[in-house]
Amino acid sequence: MPERNRETLERFFRAFSARDGETMAACYHADAQFTDPVFTLRGSDVGAMWRMLCKRGRDLRVESSDIQCRDDHGSATWQAWYIFSSTSRPVHNIVHSTFRMQSGLILEQSDQFAFWRWSRQALGLPGVLLGWTPLLRNKIRAAAASSLRQFVDSSHAR
Repeated sequence: MPERNRETLERFFRAFSARDGETMAACYHADAQFTDPVFTLRGSDVGAMWRMLCKRGRDLRVESSDIQCRDDHGSATWQAWYIFSSTSRPVHNIVHSTFRMQSGLILEQSDQFAFWRWSRQALGLPGVLLGWTPLLRNKIRAAAASSLRQFVDSSHAR
């Protein structure tokens, strides 16, 4: 089973590098949970988030490293380079992911990154001044949730 789980994580990150949100979504269990400093998602919303980010991230470049898998747990480090669309500012985000696997699929994923570092790059001076505050973090979370809902609604309308 650990080999099957590792293959899933490798497929997930290959798809991420290729901006293939459909394949990324297929790596998740139907009851998946995802958390990071911006999103807290369950079920099909997890795959929808990756579809949205891959579709909208035309300039997104991703590199993964140190993919580990032991029994039903895994981890990886990945880096993303992109232009933050709201401000047209370049971002280089460094993320550490931990996974819990079930039946060869990702059941839980927790991503950690330095939100203040991200906000300084993505938002400039407002990020420098307010990136450490719950006020800005909550504003970013609300905007991201709204963007995901709009993406999901427009995807179902087609």
